[in-house]
Amino acid sequence: MFIGVGRFELFIPASGSLKDKRQVLRSVTGVVRNKFNVSIAEVDHQDLWQRTAFGVGCVAESMSHCRKVLQEVEKAIARSSLDRAEIVDRSIEIVAMDDLL
Repeated sequence: MFIGVGRFELFIPASGSLKDKRQVLRSVTGVVRNKFNVSIAEVDHQDLWQRTAFGVGCVAESMSHCRKVLQEVEKAIARSSLDRAEIVDRSIEIVAMDDLL
């Protein structure tokens, strides 16, 4: 079993308030949750209007499947926030369950 963790930082230039930011967040998290069987949450920059960071977690039977899912999540985030936000940083890490014990 493998655990994949992705962190995606977004810049939201058109956001002028936390309300504008929340609209983008709801859109992105809704798309990712509906399309993929992963966990997603805002993990940083909660107090900034034009910046956010998502944490995404998945569990799979192989390292390559974890990596593929997280890469597809990245593409979905980019597509769902097309004109409203851009991914400015990303990191993906895959860990084998055996390494954690």
